[in-house]
Amino acid sequence: MVKIMKWLKRNSEVIIIPFIYVLIAGLQRTGILNNYIIQVIMLGGINIIMTESLNLVNGLTGQNSIGHAGFMAVGAYVSALFSKVIFNAGGLPPTSQTLVFLLATLMGGIAAAIFGYLIGTPTLRLKGDYLAIVTLGFGEVIRSIIRITPPVGAARGMTGIPKLANLFWVYLFVILAIYVCRNFMDSSYGRACMAIRDNEIAADTMGINTAKYKIIAFVTSAFLAGVAGSMYAHTLRYLHPDVFGYTKSTDFLVYLYAGGVGSISGSILGAFTLTALPEVLRFMKEWRLVIYGGLLVVIILFRPVGMFGGNEFAFLKLKTGGIKSVGFSDLFKRKGHKELSNKEGIQ
Repeated sequence: MVKIMKWLKRNSEVIIIPFIYVLIAGLQRTGILNNYIIQVIMLGGINIIMTESLNLVNGLTGQNSIGHAGFMAVGAYVSALFSKVIFNAGGLPPTSQTLVFLLATLMGGIAAAIFGYLIGTPTLRLKGDYLAIVTLGFGEVIRSIIRITPPVGAARGMTGIPKLANLFWVYLFVILAIYVCRNFMDSSYGRACMAIRDNEIAADTMGINTAKYKIIAFVTSAFLAGVAGSMYAHTLRYLHPDVFGYTKSTDFLVYLYAGGVGSISGSILGAFTLTALPEVLRFMKEWRLVIYGGLLVVIILFRPVGMFGGNEFAFLKLKTGGIKSVGFSDLFKRKGHKELSNKEGIQ
């Protein structure tokens, strides 16, 4: 029993992660959280996946991608095409719907990864802001192609997408995305990407194939963005090409840099907080966007590294050096008390 308690203490996420889902689902069943709030939570989860995927490129590898919504659009439309047009999942039994949804999500991620490879292979060999320009152009090209493609609704949008995503699936894919990013960061691939971010010339001199590792990070990022696109399509049931414009990509950049670039935990915190904040402030009417913008300015001025920059939640168990792990108990410790304890330990 003692061994079990010690193991649970070291692996608190085994209890906390399911508990969060059970709590939200329980509040939904009792009617405390209505469908609107649940949808906001689900959109927050989708934005977490997108921000985590962008963090692999902009945060971990130090590249500049400013058209990430294009990969989300590819994943959304490809998965919707599979579930609605090819399999007509709306008329299938629940078990078959689940299988179609998972297949459609996988195909959406693969399609986005293929586009990521095609875009990244020629541009990631270059230095500077070329990737930013290419990804921005890619996002606009994808949006323009969708607008003139009748099978996916063209300019009027794609309607009638079956609602296959729910709180469970979004929550599950958020956890999977977090641990994919965590394992990538702690692997030799992640350490190579961080070396490229810190000094690409030095990394190249040390024998790291910089182009290879940048492409791997970019393709992985695109795959996660495609998965997020599938979640988005099967949550809202309607897609319009204008949703995936430059403004959408800018939103993900704001989530990333406000939360803390390079931090998995910062991406979680930034994406969910800034998704929920406009809805929490909706009673302020037109002033809510003023407060939202003001909060971002305050973060940039007083916390330029982001809300959680340089820190990671302890449950991620990152072994990579230079990162401060923050446990749930640390969030409630007083700074003065902690400093006093450190001084006593030195004496």
